[in-house]
Amino acid sequence: MSRILLVDDDAGLSELLAQLLELEGFDLTQAFDGQQGLDYAQNQDFDLILLDVMLPKLNGFEVLRALRTQKQTPVLMLTARGDEIDRVVGLEIGADDYLPKPFNDRELIARMRAILRRSALTQADSGEQDTISFGDLSLDQARQELYCNEQLIILTGTEFSLLHSLITQAGDLVTKEQLSETVLGKKLMPFDRSLDMHLSNLRKKLPERKDGRPRVKTIRGKGYIWIP
Repeated sequence: MSRILLVDDDAGLSELLAQLLELEGFDLTQAFDGQQGLDYAQNQDFDLILLDVMLPKLNGFEVLRALRTQKQTPVLMLTARGDEIDRVVGLEIGADDYLPKPFNDRELIARMRAILRRSALTQADSGEQDTISFGDLSLDQARQELYCNEQLIILTGTEFSLLHSLITQAGDLVTKEQLSETVLGKKLMPFDRSLDMHLSNLRKKLPERKDGRPRVKTIRGKGYIWIP
């Protein structure tokens, strides 16, 4: 049973979501302000956090930023409809996905299950091989950890899954449509910048190669190539 933390100060919505999630078989913990949510997230282990942006005491961005200094628990942010800035900021500081309010119950469950699936996807696909070494990078699939020259680089689950997808197809063009479905668990929609933001975050975390060559090449309008 997956453990879920819901952080939302809307008591009415939280009650409805609690009923829905428990019916779907999730083990739910609730927090009603940002500070309480952060305390729970830092001191307990959850499989996924549903995090509202507009919260008392600490807003959702402050919670996520503080959480990412200690843990890489997957986070699905709940944002106001049409607020593109909230979505971009959330992805930049480490959210795995976002869902605008009001949302359909089925879409929420689908997004949640997609994030939970990809948290274990890399290890499930790896068979008996626990570690992939590629140049100066080493991916520990069992722990979902990345090392560069034996130095640990902290990645979110989504960033790790994205890196794994690119490295295992090194030298080949991987389309945005493919990555959206395999990494984000959803079809690529027009004007959806989620994938771009995750790749941007990943690029910032990866050290430069000694020879100065880029690690990832962008093919405008098509996708990306991991440079061998």
